[in-house]
Amino acid sequence: MDTLDFDDELTEDKIAASHINGPLAEESVVNLLKALGENPEREGLKNTPRRVARMYSELLAGYQVDPAAMINGALFDVKYDEMVLVRDIEFYSLCEHHMLPFMGRVHVAYIPAGKVLGLSKIPRVVDMYARRLQVQERMTRQIADFLSDLLKPQGVAVVVEAMHLCMMTRGVKKHDARMTTSAMHGAFRANLATREEFLANISRGSSPLHV
Repeated sequence: MDTLDFDDELTEDKIAASHINGPLAEESVVNLLKALGENPEREGLKNTPRRVARMYSELLAGYQVDPAAMINGALFDVKYDEMVLVRDIEFYSLCEHHMLPFMGRVHVAYIPAGKVLGLSKIPRVVDMYARRLQVQERMTRQIADFLSDLLKPQGVAVVVEAMHLCMMTRGVKKHDARMTTSAMHGAFRANLATREEFLANISRGSSPLHV
């Protein structure tokens, strides 16, 4: 599988190797501009179709990620059975209903059962699912399920907080509305004290989301 590394520059070769059909995407943007009453040949728009095709290659790179290559053996045997928490992981995604951005932060916790995951891999898991056409509810569940299947821990908890431009800039136009979703596995679902410890930790010192 051809993969895109989130940390690498988006080169022409990587765009060509992605699942994006660059020429078709560019043609579609040209037709959209015409449908909107614009002139794709005017100076400010001449290179817009190419820019948009490149943009989608980056924003939707999650489809191209090979999970095994991403983890790259970063699973370690550790005698530790207390909560591991990574909070305030920034993410950006595209709502599949209007293809407008939604963005926010993800809080991830797990209780190991003999294995821990390299710290940098947890944000990469978030990016793998965020960089797709998404709905927040599904993304939350995908992150939790992936970590549960990978680590076989005592429990996994994921909370996602996000602002949705499809609700802020159109329709009901509620600028301050935020959406929170959660997914709990194992000890976090079965044990109220464990769940409350997680929720207390992610609420402590939290700052408001900003566009």
